[in-house]
Amino acid sequence: MILPASFFAKAITHRGLHNLDEGRAENSMAAFEAAIAHGYGIELDLQLSKDGAAMAFHDYDLGRLTDEKGAVAQRTSKELGAIPLKGDGGMIPTFGEVLAFVAGRVPLLIEIKDQDGIMGPKVGPLEDATAKALEAYDGDAAVMSFNPHSIGHLHRIGLDRPLGLVTSAYTAEGWPTIPAKWRDELRDIPDFDAVGASFISHEAEDLSRPRVSTLKTAGAKVFCWTIKSAKAEAEARKVADNVTFEGYLA
Repeated sequence: MILPASFFAKAITHRGLHNLDEGRAENSMAAFEAAIAHGYGIELDLQLSKDGAAMAFHDYDLGRLTDEKGAVAQRTSKELGAIPLKGDGGMIPTFGEVLAFVAGRVPLLIEIKDQDGIMGPKVGPLEDATAKALEAYDGDAAVMSFNPHSIGHLHRIGLDRPLGLVTSAYTAEGWPTIPAKWRDELRDIPDFDAVGASFISHEAEDLSRPRVSTLKTAGAKVFCWTIKSAKAEAEARKVADNVTFEGYLA
């Protein structure tokens, strides 16, 4: 499925237009509200709660973004929804709450976080929860993941949204938990066609990779992560069709 034109009208905020100094935590309603006010698209992350709900949260552990400790996966959606995010006083939202709030005003680029631990085949619950939440959503939304098994699952169950892969140079330093053989395979993006992908979101510093050029020539759309300055944005746009950014106004 092809990405709608809205995904290229303006740049895409990384985890919303967040800025803790201004009271907007990552993946918070405040960050999403600020993105919408500027007309930017929103990239957000989904983690799975103990009771099988998709939650808008990036980390596996609560410690960096809240004053709580422990794994997101060990708390129910009700428990997570009562935990304040640092900075803005808002709570951790469910994916359904985010969809109701955004209500189609800007496009959503949704990243499903790997629940397998090594980008392996143990997928399903978070993907199914994501698909279920999107069933009644009328706005523009696309779903992506580093784990090709995750996107393959969504493709098999027939999710009627554009699907993509988040891709990287997969260095040993950056990905120490992923076996070297699997890093080598992922680096070459071999599953693009098999999982029904129509786009990638690639590591900005690695956009010169020949495989990225090959995919773009074949018709794939290319996003990149994560741009942090106007200078870096100008360089990335030589290859990327759009950028995901933070720390400045793109």
